[in-house]
Amino acid sequence: MTLIGRTRARGVETLSLDSPGNRNALSAALVGGLTDALAACAKDTGVRAVVLTHTGNTFSAGADLRDPPHPDALVGLLRAIVELPRPVVARVTGHVRAGGLGLLAACDIAAAAHSATFAFTEVRIGVAPAVISLPLLPRTDPRALARYYLTGERFDAPEAARIGLLTAAGDDVDAVLEPVLDGLRRSAPEALAETKRLLAARVLESFDRDAADLTALSARLFSAPQAREGMTAFLERRDASWVV
Repeated sequence: MTLIGRTRARGVETLSLDSPGNRNALSAALVGGLTDALAACAKDTGVRAVVLTHTGNTFSAGADLRDPPHPDALVGLLRAIVELPRPVVARVTGHVRAGGLGLLAACDIAAAAHSATFAFTEVRIGVAPAVISLPLLPRTDPRALARYYLTGERFDAPEAARIGLLTAAGDDVDAVLEPVLDGLRRSAPEALAETKRLLAARVLESFDRDAADLTALSARLFSAPQAREGMTAFLERRDASWVV
């Protein structure tokens, strides 16, 4: 079963998360499929830029609790986006939760429709936004992250743009992205690659410095009794035992 749709128009490769049955949750299979698709784009000189989008009303619901990827695989996917020698542009028309926000932060440019919503829901199931912090912490407002990491509150697209999670938001996300994609198509491929390398340097420093520690933290939290209770409560659509 193909979980990643692929189309191309004038040098822009569009990769679509195509698992709407589980709201494009980051399963081991989806993470592997997207990593492979990005590797193919890196080798293809006909690809000027990559658009990462989705089918259904959810960009990504975060980790698939029934088939979660290994933390190392998620680190590898996020790093593949950051290191890809082509700009990666996120196009969001639906909801984004937890690990899905890590994908947005890893992209060079991210745009969303005003109908999109966002939330770091990890604390509500007993874990922490560990691995996804690798691209998030260097690129997003720290005071805003403190609020949304700690509370799990939902916020809208204009707020996501204000705090640096998104580049821009609008009623029509394709209208927002039209000048962006036109600009990328007019830019020299090698110049794009070197400019992206310059912009990504600080993010990659966080991977080199913190990836091992955050991977270990993620594995420890997901295997703890608190996470089992939180995930069970989520799947059973009830409050976790610690809710007061």
